[in-house]
Formats: sequence, C-alpha cells, structure tokens
Amino acid sequence: MNFRLGVPVGTLCIAVALFGCQSSSTRSGEEAAAPAAALQAPYSQVYYDSLQTVMQAYYQLSDALVKADSAAANVAAASLKLHMDSLPVSSLQMDSSHLNIITGTTGSISAELAGFEGEKDLEGKRSSFQMVSDMLFDLVKNTGLKGKTLYHQYCPMAFDDKGAYWLSEKPEILNPYFGDKMLHCGETKDTLSYQ
Repeated sequence: MNFRLGVPVGTLCIAVALFGCQSSSTRSGEEAAAPAAALQAPYSQVYYDSLQTVMQAYYQLSDALVKADSAAANVAAASLKLHMDSLPVSSLQMDSSHLNIITGTTGSISAELAGFEGEKDLEGKRSSFQMVSDMLFDLVKNTGLKGKTLYHQYCPMAFDDKGAYWLSEKPEILNPYFGDKMLHCGETKDTLSYQ
C-alpha cells in the first residue's frame, strides 16, 4: 500500500515548528508571568542608574535584532559596549572575590560586544547577542536591578533547536532570534522583580 501526502514537506515542517513553539509558550507563560516576592538590590543608586542605562541599550539591541536591522544592531551594540565599559563596578560594596567575578563578567560582555560589528550576517550577530544575554543575566542576578522587573525569555528553536535566552523589560515575547519569521515564539522562564 502506498499513501501520498498532499502537503509539501517544507510546509509541514513549518507547521510542526510553529505548533511546538506555540504549545510551549502557552504552557508555561502563565506560570512564569507572575513574579515572586521582590528581590533585594542592595548596592548604590549610582550603580543602578548606570546599570539601567546598560539595560536600555541592551533592549535597543534586542529590538534591532527583532527587526532584523543589522545597521541599527551595530549602533546599539556599540552603545551597549560604551555603557558597559563605564559601569561603576568599583562602587559595589562586596568582598573582593565576588567583585572579581562581576568585573570578569563585565569585561567578557564588553569583549563580546567589541566583535559584534565584525559579524558578517544576522546569524553571527544573534549568536553574539545570545552570549551577551547569558552574561548580562548573570550580572543582574548577582547585583540586582533596583526598582525593575526583568523577564528571562527563551526560544527552544533558536540555533537549530539548541535554544537560546534573552532578556526583556516586558512579559510580551518578541523573539530577537527569528524576528518576524516567528515573532512570538518563546516563553518566559524567569521573572526577577527587584525592590
């Protein structure tokens, strides 16, 4: 017995991918949307003001990647690097080993951003963005983000189904790894709300 499927394979693959993405999005969207009790952000206001400027530049970079705008992404990455380099880490009142970790993280973010513009295509820029996102999340988890809520979002299909995270100031999913191809693909994995 031979059966023929009247749907092109490419169409079938896209339908399966979208269904998989949508089902994971609705499954955990409600769970992660409600933030837990407010976390502490115990360091100086000068540091948090500067970190908020870093985060705004990061969100601009994410927005440029959502729009698949390579030129705007380069400008936003340069701005993010500038603000990251001027982050007053020395104002943090913490033990030296913890401070060394924070300094190492900010240096690694800055180094990754230095190579961002050299990436020839959007795929390379998005890969660099993924590394920056992971390190920036670690930085915020270690120092806090006073008076702000941060959404740690995840796309299971990014980079050939390896998955990738990004940060957002809004619970709405706007996927920087696929842009308008799969704009709302993803889910919020963590919500960090700081006093």
